[in-house]
Amino acid sequence: MFRKQLLYLTSDALCAYDWNHGVLGPGQAFPASAAGLDGFAAWLEDPQERRLDVPAYLLTDLIEEDFQHQLVPHVRGKAGRALLERRKQQLHRDTPYRGSTLLGRESTGRHDDQVLFFALTNPTLLQPWTEALEHLRVPVAGIYSTSLLSIALVKKLSIAHEHLLLVTQQSGGLRQSYYEKGQLRFSRQTATIALDGVAVNIALETEKTRQFLTSTRMLARGDVLNTVILAPAVQIAKLELLCDNGVEVAYHFIDLQLAGERVGLRQTPALADELLLTLLGKHPPSSHYPPGALARYYHFQRARKTLYGASALIGASAALWCVINLLGGIADGASTQRLAQETASYQERYRSVMSTQPPAPAKTQNMKVAVTLGQMIASQAPEPGRLLGMLSAALDQAPQVALGQLHWHAGQAPARTGAGQPPQQQTAPPHSALAGIPVAPPQALRLEADVAMPNNDYRAALAAITAFAQTLARQPRMQVTIEETPLDLRPSAALSGKSAAPAQDSQARFTLLLEWQP
Repeated sequence: MFRKQLLYLTSDALCAYDWNHGVLGPGQAFPASAAGLDGFAAWLEDPQERRLDVPAYLLTDLIEEDFQHQLVPHVRGKAGRALLERRKQQLHRDTPYRGSTLLGRESTGRHDDQVLFFALTNPTLLQPWTEALEHLRVPVAGIYSTSLLSIALVKKLSIAHEHLLLVTQQSGGLRQSYYEKGQLRFSRQTATIALDGVAVNIALETEKTRQFLTSTRMLARGDVLNTVILAPAVQIAKLELLCDNGVEVAYHFIDLQLAGERVGLRQTPALADELLLTLLGKHPPSSHYPPGALARYYHFQRARKTLYGASALIGASAALWCVINLLGGIADGASTQRLAQETASYQERYRSVMSTQPPAPAKTQNMKVAVTLGQMIASQAPEPGRLLGMLSAALDQAPQVALGQLHWHAGQAPARTGAGQPPQQQTAPPHSALAGIPVAPPQALRLEADVAMPNNDYRAALAAITAFAQTLARQPRMQVTIEETPLDLRPSAALSGKSAAPAQDSQARFTLLLEWQP
């Protein structure tokens, strides 16, 4: 995470830099030859530096880089990606290093997408170096372009011209990149013609670029092309003499020392290479060009580090959990010991207080049992109040029924001896269950009542008795039994009477047995 290898590739050489903890080390150049490749391999295999496991970032500064602006139908999703891929293959068939970026959408017509397609048109310049990296299994994070990376440089320098031409002197030559409203539209590289270290062909190349932009309608006639030149302070005075402002061109100069401070570079760079490498080392973007199989070792390394990190996190979590449990166990042990001491102290105080008390007539346990039994009897002892309340509510709904006698009993109902005789009373001593210990006992209520019979209508009397019994039976846990009715309906009973006799109002006696479980 703190070390990187930054590789700056031009047509003639590759310059390798070590990036360690945010500091760009000195570069070492390797020419594009067999000896240079051997030296580069030896530099990577240095046992003291251990560079084979350090991620590499390949930054290209090549003249064989093409930029084309195309209009593409506005399609999103999988179909849109397939459309872009087909257009890339149509524009740049002979290279795997191709990419695209969305610039915006047209304001008229179909509102097509404005897409910038770019590619490295000569992949053979990269092939020897990528093969060396592949052979040594160096993890390559991505392949980048100085033209595309300079977008971040424009933002760092806070250059806000609508039509901007950024001119930088780099190892590969003189780089001119055109930006419209902060977006890269075109870039070209030319050879530098230097006199006393000063690029004397800047003004000429700038005019060629302006004419090209005007002919391709990227720059409208009458628009001012603001040309910003990055150069050392000692060269700015000489460049100002060579670059005259015109009607359609305005020159601006930025000292490389100021640019280095804006980027975060500690020393003043001689070329713009170190500015771009610092930006790449600090905030590497996604790969501009697809590295393909070259990046598999980088993916393996990231997966391995992710697994190591997850394992370390799980191990740290387990260790923390063990420490928390251990501390909790120690705290629980101390609390248990403190509670045991408090218990012993309270017991000693209890024995001390009890030793001064006079002898009690009964033991504490017996008193507790007695209190419990008393509370149980008070709450569960049988009493006829609730049963009589239910009976009273049923009598209110049956005005033709008149109460005669009541026989209440706790426990099972006593057997009835005969007609007109009261039930037998129990002579055995009452059981504890009849006192409500441990649960409330059942209750029985046998009632004798009279029912009114207008005109000696036994049918109406039987209906009134049945309705009265059903009203009582609706009570929860209530069972009602009709023991005796005004008219004996058994098959063995004989009926007698005179139908011609005048009917008179009378009353008939009946008996009900109510059994209720509280």
